[in-house]
Amino acid sequence: MKKIFIVIVVVLALLAAFVLARNMIAKIVVSVGVKSITGLGLNINTMNVGIPNTVIDIEGMKLLNPPDFKDTIMADMPEIYVNYDLRAFLKKNVHLKELKIDLKEFVVVKNEGGKLNLDSLKAVQAKAEEKASQEKKEKAQHPGFKIDVLQLKIGKVIFKDYSQGSPPKITTFDVDINEQYENITDPEALAKLIVVKALINTTIAKLTNFNLVSLTKDVSDILNGAVLKSKKAVQKALDIGKDIGKKTKDTVEGTVKDAAGLIKKVLPLKSPP
Repeated sequence: MKKIFIVIVVVLALLAAFVLARNMIAKIVVSVGVKSITGLGLNINTMNVGIPNTVIDIEGMKLLNPPDFKDTIMADMPEIYVNYDLRAFLKKNVHLKELKIDLKEFVVVKNEGGKLNLDSLKAVQAKAEEKASQEKKEKAQHPGFKIDVLQLKIGKVIFKDYSQGSPPKITTFDVDINEQYENITDPEALAKLIVVKALINTTIAKLTNFNLVSLTKDVSDILNGAVLKSKKAVQKALDIGKDIGKKTKDTVEGTVKDAAGLIKKVLPLKSPP
């Protein structure tokens, strides 16, 4: 009996230790994962892993520039929301039912030597034309990774040019993006998508000779899927509007007919002499 009691106490102590350390463990896992995808370091202010609900709330996530850049931060993300599939994680797979990224500022920097911080990203370094044949075979074939729904918000994109000396020439673009994407099965494509959406409505690619076209091609399926989804949403709204209009028309016509019948019943057929 005493041994059983000791075992129960040890198990409870281990569970308590895991609950207390879960956020620290999650921070390490996320940092390592982002590093493997982007090639860059990461800072996180706070992370809360829900138990037993499968929700992770992250506050103050910052993607860092390489050491040879004066500006420390490349991407400032105040809030990240993740709803994950616990069973998939237990099988060493990454299945996110929902991922919300609030990217407040995306900072593109050209340093004194003319080097662009974007070129430090692994997703940018891997040129599409150099691995096109392999990607045709492996495209969307990442069984261990899937995002069902991505909600992406991007506020500002800032370009800092130190190539002519300090202080840098600073250009700010208010992109104000709030878009939704579905069925992302490649972590590298996720990184490319964020870069494309951040830059596509700015002149940064032109100012820096950055090859945005190849990245756009790499995520064309995701972008086209979003466009198709939008069109379907619009068409659905129009169909609903037509349906409501038809029902309203039928209701009005029916009401008029009922009113006319009621009038006939109430009023005498002939006026009194």
